[in-house]
Amino acid sequence: MSKRTGKKKKNTKRKRPLKQATGDKKRGIKRQDVSLAELKTILKKFRSGPINEEEFQKLDAAVDTLALLTNEIELKGASIRRLRKLIFGSSTEKMSNVFGDDDDKASKDDADLKDSKDAESSVGNQTEDKEKKKRKGHGRNGAKDYRGAEKQQINHGSLKAKDNCPECLKGKLYVQKEPAIMVRVTGMAPLQAKVYELERLRCNLCGEVFTAKAPEGVGEEKYDHSAAAMIALLKYGCGMPFNRLERLEKDLGIPLPSSTQWEVAYRLALSLAPIYTELISQAAAGDVLHNDDTTARILNLESPPRVGKNGKERTGLYTSGILSTKDKREIAVFFTGRKHAGENLEHVLSQRNADLCSPIQMCDGISANTAGDFEAILANCNSHARRKFIEIADDFVRETKHILSVFKQVYKNDDDTKKQEMNAQERLEYHIANSKPLLDDLKEWFEKQFEEKTIEPNGSLGVAINYMTERWEELTLFLRVPGAPLDNNACERAIKKSILHRKNSLFFKTENGAYVGDLFMSIIHTCELQNQNPFEYLVTLAKLADRIIVNPADWMPWNYQATLAAQTC
Repeated sequence: MSKRTGKKKKNTKRKRPLKQATGDKKRGIKRQDVSLAELKTILKKFRSGPINEEEFQKLDAAVDTLALLTNEIELKGASIRRLRKLIFGSSTEKMSNVFGDDDDKASKDDADLKDSKDAESSVGNQTEDKEKKKRKGHGRNGAKDYRGAEKQQINHGSLKAKDNCPECLKGKLYVQKEPAIMVRVTGMAPLQAKVYELERLRCNLCGEVFTAKAPEGVGEEKYDHSAAAMIALLKYGCGMPFNRLERLEKDLGIPLPSSTQWEVAYRLALSLAPIYTELISQAAAGDVLHNDDTTARILNLESPPRVGKNGKERTGLYTSGILSTKDKREIAVFFTGRKHAGENLEHVLSQRNADLCSPIQMCDGISANTAGDFEAILANCNSHARRKFIEIADDFVRETKHILSVFKQVYKNDDDTKKQEMNAQERLEYHIANSKPLLDDLKEWFEKQFEEKTIEPNGSLGVAINYMTERWEELTLFLRVPGAPLDNNACERAIKKSILHRKNSLFFKTENGAYVGDLFMSIIHTCELQNQNPFEYLVTLAKLADRIIVNPADWMPWNYQATLAAQTC
């Protein structure tokens, strides 16, 4: 089993050929503006006789442009394909969307004809299901999905248990185990306000003024803990900018300036800083750590750029997402700044207990993800490898269909391990028995194509295959190490929290603002991964800030309720 030390790999990217288009300054060709009507006129004239020099240059320019477009479509097939999918649909990468529904229909027909008895029984079951009346529900979500809803028990107005039945007048009534359920959803402002008008009495002789006391529990702060928690959740959990929330609250008759929102959220962040630090510390102890980068903007860091370790200026700004898993517990932490995901992972693992063995690091093949100085067992993302074949599927239908069918079966095998709730060792043995033969055959098929020279190594299909073969050990780590994941999709889902914020708020103004964003996004997303209510969690911690400092480990999203119950008793 090989370990990596965070050293950067040599850049093996293939250089793009020079552009061959009109208007290319390197070739000294002037730009030619040619309309379609002019081209048709030139072609008609060419049929009857020779064309002049000016017409020849226009025709030559059109041919050069066509050559450039053809070349760019081949090199940038991914971008063109994504744009086409964006306009015309098919937003997923399933084989049925890539190649059409023919394969799925054929497989369904084969399955139906495989066993006539099973087919007849399935038809019978469908008939029985149709005869059963569908129970009236509550739309897409059932009542049990409303975990945060207020529950109210309503007793029957005129009857109670052990009363005589008003229908038959003989039997007695008993309470049913399951009550009838009604769900009603009401609307309210994200932040509500109450104005307390305290009566004042003034003595007409001495002038003393007596003011009524505020109701119990109102507090002295204008913005209470729930207001701070909601502002943070809307901003960093849902991507609603301060200015947008200000406009919404203004329309609802509750002034809430954006600067005030920041001050309220910042005070809450200061009290939650120990929680963020503890999350990083516990993430370091994970068995598997996923990491990835996305771009970010911090205005006061955009100039001047910082000088990196190699002496060169660093102009890039990134948000790194690190997802740590241990014993089915997931922790998400975010870092925004100049450092890449690998360097931020180095910071996290520097807090790892030296007695623990090296963790599994899951990431894609970009060198920035492994740029730190740390020890880990490297695994690469199969989704990234698969996507490279998705992008060229239109040009190599037969080859990519074969490759993608192997990926499909491997992922199906992994789904089977989840459905059967296998442990890490059982999962490993299952993949060795069912997935390893498929991948071994695929690797032999790759080698055979290059040996027989049926695939151009520098072509788009050859580049996609080379991406897999160069990282074969990392991509197939799940066949050798218990608990190694197949892909980095979990981290990509986590980092969407940062992408949502970037799309709406566009940037952070200062490093301090970026730190606050990382803190809240880490806490909120970790709560979501643990199926905990992030609003209730933030409110609880805001009220108990003085207790958090003593031992933050007792106030994690997965144990804070038990700690609170123990201290209340």
